[in-house]
This record gives sequence, structure tokens and C-alpha cells, in this order.
Amino acid sequence: MAAEGSLVAAVLASSGRLSKEDLGTRIGRLSHRVEELKGEVCTMINKKYSEFLPSMQSAEDLVSQVEELTNNIDLLRAGIENEVQRDLNIAVAEFTELKQQLERDTLVLSILKKLQEFDTAIKEYNTALLEKKYVAAAQHLKEAHSSLKMLKSRKGFELKILKALGTELTVQTQNMLYHLGEEWQKLAVWKLPPSKESSSLESVMHSELHLHTVPSKEEEIAGPPVASVLQAFAVLGELHTKLKIFGQLLLKYILKPLISYPSLQPFTEEQSDVFILRFKSEEPSLDHSSPMEVFYKIKLVFEVLHKYLLNMSLEQPAEDGKDCRVTLAELLGEMIWGELSDCLIQNCLVNSIPTNSSKLEQYIEVIKSTEEFETALKTMQFLKGDTTDLLKYARNVNSHFANKKCQDVIVAARNLMTSEIHNTVKISPDSCVALPKLPDPGAGHLKAQKTSQLLHNDTGHLGNETKLSQHTFSLPACRISSSVEKLMELAYQTLVEATASTDQCCIQLFYSVRNIFQLFYDVVPTYHKENLQKLPQLAAIHHNNCMYIAHHLLTLGHQFRYRLTSIPCDGAATFVDLVPGFRRLGMECFLAQMRVQKGEILERLSSARNFSNMDDEENYCAANKAIRQVLHQLKRLGKVWQDVLPVNVYCKAMGTLLNTALSEIVTRIAALEDISTEDADRLYSLCRTMVEEGPQVFTPLPEDDKNKKYQEEVPVYVQKWMTFKELMIILQANLQEIVDQWADGKGPLAAEFSAAEVKSLIRALFQNTERRAAALAKIK
Repeated sequence: MAAEGSLVAAVLASSGRLSKEDLGTRIGRLSHRVEELKGEVCTMINKKYSEFLPSMQSAEDLVSQVEELTNNIDLLRAGIENEVQRDLNIAVAEFTELKQQLERDTLVLSILKKLQEFDTAIKEYNTALLEKKYVAAAQHLKEAHSSLKMLKSRKGFELKILKALGTELTVQTQNMLYHLGEEWQKLAVWKLPPSKESSSLESVMHSELHLHTVPSKEEEIAGPPVASVLQAFAVLGELHTKLKIFGQLLLKYILKPLISYPSLQPFTEEQSDVFILRFKSEEPSLDHSSPMEVFYKIKLVFEVLHKYLLNMSLEQPAEDGKDCRVTLAELLGEMIWGELSDCLIQNCLVNSIPTNSSKLEQYIEVIKSTEEFETALKTMQFLKGDTTDLLKYARNVNSHFANKKCQDVIVAARNLMTSEIHNTVKISPDSCVALPKLPDPGAGHLKAQKTSQLLHNDTGHLGNETKLSQHTFSLPACRISSSVEKLMELAYQTLVEATASTDQCCIQLFYSVRNIFQLFYDVVPTYHKENLQKLPQLAAIHHNNCMYIAHHLLTLGHQFRYRLTSIPCDGAATFVDLVPGFRRLGMECFLAQMRVQKGEILERLSSARNFSNMDDEENYCAANKAIRQVLHQLKRLGKVWQDVLPVNVYCKAMGTLLNTALSEIVTRIAALEDISTEDADRLYSLCRTMVEEGPQVFTPLPEDDKNKKYQEEVPVYVQKWMTFKELMIILQANLQEIVDQWADGKGPLAAEFSAAEVKSLIRALFQNTERRAAALAKIK
């Protein structure tokens, strides 16, 4: 077709150039060529079709076969679903039903078997109980309990009869326990005092234990009945309960009384069928029994109990389900040893701890006795092989001695601190403090002596040979509480005790002494707070107490520095760090009392109506009364503090209070704007009363002739004394005398008053005249 097309195209393309004949020829040839081409095409189509027909026929055959197989499959599936599946479901249902029936039958069979076992066990139990074969009866009950437990564990198969069986088993168990309890009460008989009287020695004497466990000849062959009873308890799981009750009675009525009452002695008696344990009383030699005596009595009790009761071996169920053999002694020991050892420690060993380090070596006997006591108990299987707290406590005697000593020291110190402060003793530089004799310091002392000699040799050629007074570093004479003196003696004695103790004990005792003073710092100001605030004498005594303690603390550690070598930091046993605190404690208390007294003085002077208008009799009486009250207060304080405070402290305190009064009077008078002649005279009279009677309040010593020295030194202690006297001079002087006293700012008046104060007094005392103006001009 393509060739034909191309041919036609060529003819048409060339038609414009050819003639009609040529064109017809060519068209003929062209038509002939077209016919040839058509023949070729038909031949090719026929050839292809003849090849296609066989393939198409085979494909159609295959399609027919597939359709036939599909129909067969559908028929087979329909047959399976309709017939085979129905038969299979029926078979599965039958199998399931048979399986469930088999399980029910198996369960019923096992339950019936357990019911039979339960019934058999109960019957055998009743038979054994009638024959008093307690162990066999208990075992049958245990089997019945196991069977019932198995029945109850079957979930989904609950029988009403199980509740009845459980009730029956409980009843039979309690019946068994009742019979065993009756037998046990016959075997171990307690005769106890009335419960209300069980704590006194007389009632304890009536406590007895009767053990009917002495075997007869027949029982020696058949075995003791007590073993049967206890083994039955063990099988039923009640042995611990019964043994615990027995142990508590043994502790309360036998063992603890033997520990607490030294006069009690165990007394044993064996008869044909009974063993009796009771008490007898002997006159005690001491308030507390020695550990050796207590251990002997306790050991005797356990020996007889072991012989007649505790040596029995029983089968005891273990945690893994297997039975193991144990003795009653072992079981009882596990139950009561902890409480018994605590009682032995608290009521026996604690009292035996020495109170003095020199007796520590004798305590070895107690340790040895404790070891023997525990060994005997282990032999009787009452204790296991491990070391107990009792022996550990005895061996740790050094620590317990230190703890007890420290506790006793602190208790004694606190009792002294809470005793009355006003019970005092006089101390002076000449008085000797009752200090204990210190032990030989040894090498440390030799070293100190050599150092002292070296210093002496080096200073032997000094030019200044002036010697200090022997009282230079002594505490001045004063009164302190007798309790504080005893407190310091206690501190010294404790430190001496520390020097003879072990290193650990030494450290504890040293810090106990420090605790004494820290306790004083906290307890005394709090416990005596009210009295220290209200009573001036107690405040002064407390001030002296603190200064006395601080004075000793300065050298307390130094005196023991070569003996307390175990104290850390190369034996630096010092108390110096406590000194500032004690000084501050005493000063604060006394200064607080001083502030109270100052407040009372100012309050009394406030009623003097500012010392104004003294020409008014009422005002003058009020001022005079205020002055008298202040003097009375100062004199009363002078008597209260007399022979209590050190002289220098006394004079400073009284001088400060008197100075407060004088300063207030000067301030009030200097502030007046108008002072008449009569006012001045009366003011002078009041001031003269203060000047005449003021020094009389300085009475630091009981002897009046010795107080004159301090009364003459009033200007030393009263800062405003000369100011007050200059004020008196101004009140009686004329203008010229005042100017002369001023002396151009160089006189005695200028030393006490400022120019403004003097001018103010002149303006108040004198009328406004030319002479006053001239005098005022000179005051500058």
C-alpha cells in the first residue's frame, strides 16, 4: 500500500510533464502493479490464518477443561460443607463432653479419697486420744487438717460439708489442746502470790514451781509422759505458746527476783514423784548482789530445770517442711535470753561497774565469772555458740566505767547548780583552795622543771630585782556560793581520775569536765533567772561565782597538761576558751542588776519636782524625800553587797550608782531658769545632805574603821563628785567668787562646767544688773 501510494504520488508529481499516451501507459502499469500487490497481500493473510486456527482450537479445549474442573471443585466443597463438617462438629462436642466428665469424675474421686482420709484420721485420733497416745493423736489431727486444707483448695468445687468438717476439726483440736493443757498443768504446777502483791519481797517468797517430771521405774522404760505432751504440742504448733508462757512465769517469779533481791536464795527439793523449786531468805551483806552470786543462783536454777525438764529433745517442724530435733533448753533460751540478759545488765552488771579507776583491775573477776556463766548455759544448750550482749557488756567495762563516771559527774554537777546560791563561803588570796593532790607528772614535770631552772638562770642577772606580790594573780577577797566551790572541787577530782584512767576514759572524763562548765553556763542563768533579776545580793554572788570559775579555768588545763597526754592536739587540755564566756556571763548579770538600780534611783529623783520652787514647802519636802530615798537605797545596797563583792568592784558599783544620782541632780538644777535666794539655800541644804551622807554608802568591809579609807576616796569612784561640789559653791557664792572660781577658764569651776552652763546658772541665780552682765562677759 505504501508502494502504491508512492507510485501514485510519483505519477501525480510528474503528470505535469508527460503526455497523455505516456500517462495512460504508466497508469496501466500502475494498475497492474496494484493487482500484484493485492495478490501478495491475500496470500500472506491466508498463510497467517492457517497458522492461527490450530492455536485457537487448543486454547478453546483448555478453557473447556478448566470449566469442568471448576465445577468438580464446587461440587466437592459443597459436599464437605454439608456432610463432613457436620460430622466433625458432632465428634468434637462428644469429645469435649467426655473430657469434662472425666475431669469431674477424677475430682470427685480425689475429694472422696480426701474425705475418706479425713474420716480415717479423725477416727484414729479419737482412738489415740482415749489411749492417751498424745503424739499419735496430734499427728492424726495434723493429717486431718492437711486433708481439709486440700479440700478447701479445690476452687469451683465447694461442698457444704466442708464447713461442718472445719468446725469439727476445730472442736477436736481445741479438745486435744485442752487435754494437753490439763496434762501440762499437772506436770508443771506454779504456786504464785496474789497478783496485787507480786512485786514485794514477802510475796515473792511464796512463789514455787513443782515439776511432776521425775520418772518412775515404769515410765523410765515407756518414756516420760512430759515428753509425749510436749511433742504433741510441737506437732500442733502450740509448743512455742506454752513454752513462752512458762518462760515469762519463770522470768517474773524466779529469775528476776533472784537478780533484784540479794537476800533470796534458790532452794530445791526432790521427792519421789515431784521436784520443787522455791526460795529461802538470807540476810544480805550488800544492797546489791555481786555478779558472781547472781550468776551462781541463776545457773543453779537452770541446772535443775535442765535435769528435770529442759533436756528433752523434740521433733520441731522447720521452715522447709522437714522436721528437725531441738531441745527445750534451746527453744526456751531463744524466748527469754534477751530479756534475761537485759535484766542482768541493768540490775546486776551496771551496779558492779567501779566508781573509781583503781578498782577496774578487780573487775576481771566479774568478766571471768560472766564467761563461765555463759559457758555453762551453752553446755546446757540454753545458749548458742555466739558471744552474747551480756559478755560484751562485761568486757567493755572501761567504756561503761567512763560513761557511768561521766553520768555521775554531770548529775552531781547539776544538783550543785540547782542548789541555793545564797549559801556562801568567804575566799581570799590567803585562803587555800581544797585541791586534790596531783600525781607525779613524770617526764613532763622534769622537762618543765628544767625549763624553769633555765629561765631562772637567764634572769638571774637582770638589773630590776623588784618582785611581784604573791597575790598578784590571786582572786580578790569575796564571797562565792558553797555549791560553786564544791563544783570546782568536783572538776579537779574528775581530772585527777582521768589521769589514772585509760586513754578513751581519759578523753571522756576530760570532756565531761568541759560539759560541767558548759552546763553551768546554760542552767544557772535559766534556773535562777527570777532571783537573779530581783535580788541584788544573788546577782553579786553569781558575778563572783562566774569570776571564780573563770579564774580557775585559766590554769585548770595547764595544771594537767603533762598528765592528760591522750587528749588530742598533743595533750592540749585547755579550758581557756571558756573564760571569756564566764566573765561575760557574770558581768551581764551584774550589769543588768545595776541597770535596775539606776532605774530605781532615777525614778525616785523624778518625784523631786525638778528641784524647782524650793521656797514652796511642799516642793521642798518632795525633793528632800527623794534625796532620802536615794540615800536609803544606796545604803541598803551597800549593806547587801558588803563583804560579798571584791572591794574594787564594790567601790566601782557604788560609785557608779551614786554618780548617777549626783549627775541627775546637777542636770535638774542646772536646767532651772530662776533660782531665788531661798531656793538656793534649800538646794544647797539638799546637796549638803548628799555630800555628807553619800560617802557613808561606801562600806565594802564589815569593820567600820577599815571603810574610812574608801569613804575618803569617793572622788576616785564618783565621776561627778567634784562637779557636784562646785555646784554647791555656785549656789552659795556671789558673782565675784564665781568669776574667781572660773579664772578665765582655768579654775576648778571651768574643769567641771562649760561656759554655757555657768552662764545659765548665773542668770538663774542673779538679777539682770550691770554687775551680772560684767560677770557673764568674763565667763567665756
